[in-house]
Amino acid sequence: MSILYIFIVPSEPEGLKLVFKLIPMALILAYAILVCPPSRQPKHWLLLLGLLFSMCGDGLMKWFVAGLTAFLIGHLFYTASFLRRFRFSWLRAAALIPIALYAGLMGQRLVHALQDSGQSELIAPVLIYIAVISLMAWTAIMTGNLYAIIGSLLFLASDSILSWNMFVSDIPRSGIWIMTTYYTAQFFIASSLREPLIHAKHIHTRHAWH
Repeated sequence: MSILYIFIVPSEPEGLKLVFKLIPMALILAYAILVCPPSRQPKHWLLLLGLLFSMCGDGLMKWFVAGLTAFLIGHLFYTASFLRRFRFSWLRAAALIPIALYAGLMGQRLVHALQDSGQSELIAPVLIYIAVISLMAWTAIMTGNLYAIIGSLLFLASDSILSWNMFVSDIPRSGIWIMTTYYTAQFFIASSLREPLIHAKHIHTRHAWH
């Protein structure tokens, strides 16, 4: 469905294009619900809410600030979910340095671009969003869950391409890059809800004994 949306469905009529944009996220949300453990904990519900708000953001991106707000709320839910799976490691904690440097450089470039284009009212929302998605990526890394790490970094890449293309300069085939990395990011984040294989085997063995 994501391939249909990205490569095949025409941009007009706009309503049809939007429906096909939302279908992949609806399927990813359904997939996340299916792979969730039967006894769902707050960390699971928080991530599912993050997916739901991301889907809302997809539908609202025509109104940039509304879409940005929905995605920001989604990232806050992701962050809360990842914090509940936080596993401290100095090596993983050190990832905060390159993420912060990248966020700072990207933020500085976007601020200049917004000022030059007379869109200064967007500076605060954009900077807040950069801070929140960067925190989300770092907390995902701190979980040690490979799916969460890949998903969060792809999300960071997708939004970087989107914002650069929107405010700084055109990127060739930007739509393809943005949506390909975006859907892949959401799929990996949803996949982070899967129980680790060792843990799943342990549960199966325990039930077998009973």
